Amino acid sequence: MSERQGAGATNGKDKASAENDDQKKVQEDFDIDMEAPETEKAAVAIQSQFRKFQKKKTGSQS
Repeated sequence: MSERQGAGATNGKDKASAENDDQKKVQEDFDIDMEAPETEKAAVAIQSQFRKFQKKKTGSQS
């Protein structure tokens, strides 16, 4: 992940404006074919691992 440099009044932008700029940058770089079968398989695998992680995390806090 990239770190933000010079936030707030130091660069003349408020926090909301800086967040909007970051959002626009992400949208411009977004180049994934959401209709591709490989994308769906990858999403299912990621979701499965995340659910296992959540279950393990919440189960050990009891």
